[in-house]
Amino acid sequence: MPSSDPARRAVVTGWGAITPIGNDAETYWSNLLAGVPGGGPITSFDTTGHDVKIAAEVKGFDPLLTMDRKMARRMSRFIHFGVAAATEAVDRSGIDFASMSPEQRDRAAVVVNTGGGGMEQVIDGADTIREKGPGQVSPFAIPALSGSMAAAQVSMKYGLTGPVITQVAACASGVIAYQDALRLISSGECDVVLAGGAEAPLLAMAFAALANMTALSKRNDDPQGASRPFDRTRDGFVFGEGAGILVVESVEHAQARGATIAAEIVGAALTADAYHISAPEPTGRGATMAMTKAMRQAGLGPDEIDHIVAHGTSTPLNDVTETRAIKGAFGERAYKIPVSSPKSMVGHTLGAAGALSAIAAVGAIRDGWIAPTINYHEPDPECDLDYVPNVKRQSKVDTAMINGFGFGGQNAVAIFRRFAE
Repeated sequence: MPSSDPARRAVVTGWGAITPIGNDAETYWSNLLAGVPGGGPITSFDTTGHDVKIAAEVKGFDPLLTMDRKMARRMSRFIHFGVAAATEAVDRSGIDFASMSPEQRDRAAVVVNTGGGGMEQVIDGADTIREKGPGQVSPFAIPALSGSMAAAQVSMKYGLTGPVITQVAACASGVIAYQDALRLISSGECDVVLAGGAEAPLLAMAFAALANMTALSKRNDDPQGASRPFDRTRDGFVFGEGAGILVVESVEHAQARGATIAAEIVGAALTADAYHISAPEPTGRGATMAMTKAMRQAGLGPDEIDHIVAHGTSTPLNDVTETRAIKGAFGERAYKIPVSSPKSMVGHTLGAAGALSAIAAVGAIRDGWIAPTINYHEPDPECDLDYVPNVKRQSKVDTAMINGFGFGGQNAVAIFRRFAE
């Protein structure tokens, strides 16, 4: 059924987040508006010999707040994040899965995407084999490393027996979750979807590889100022970690239980560059097409998009290409749309990035404030849009677009709109 059918519209009723600038969604959102930087020296491993010594780490997180000690010990960090964010989202939404019948839980889905899953289990397992032998490798290593296990653990926590989905699409993964949520709701297959992404990639091997690729900022002496999307002096992204989950329901289901509706998902699209394993296609054609298709599905024109939460990684290639793509999709209107990048504060959280962008979009619609792009000091002639530099902006936002572009040329876009009867 089309999303315009009142019974099949997909609405947001709850959200949760674990981030480098706050371990709950409201703290994350308030710090995003305040321009609080999340970068700092790496504490998760010994950086001796590494060119990059900074990251945007989650701080003060305790997995035991949302799971028991045995489960926490057996699961990877990205699963800890995903379960914690989902728990907050469900609590905030007020939905009571325990009171639902088995048939109602059959119509509840979980979509938690990731870029890498529990990569630390592979590294730890290899170390164990080398140092102690294969007999000492944990039998829980496989479920701990599996990218699908965050979604599976959330489904088990709440007894949800509808589809359990994990899409691995690099840095586009988090945005894709909202296309799946919209599809599952609008098709009539599900009434509730817990949708988002989780990532905990801060491992020595990943840093070494990305540093050798020259993808990471090497501003080790300025970790809080290192992520500077769209600024002329940007030199790479700051690696981050975290998770974000939204509760998405059909409007009929949400209204029947008296839920507060924060926003509506009205369009989403995927395209591919078919160009390069890591570099974006220079003209931005694929990203432009994704934005255009998402607007077409939503029934919106370029003049009806009030805000873009950009992919905005702080890499030389991405920011120029995304700027070109926005111009391609919006024409002259591109210069009038506030564009901001949460990655200036939380770093690049890979598979969780789109989910954190979605919370920023919903927050802008709900509160009428647009988060800034911090560390923006020197304009780049090739990046000449309105990036909401350094300070939040008050503005009525009825529609917000989120972008997510991944290695391999994967482009994902979703559009959120203020809910109206």
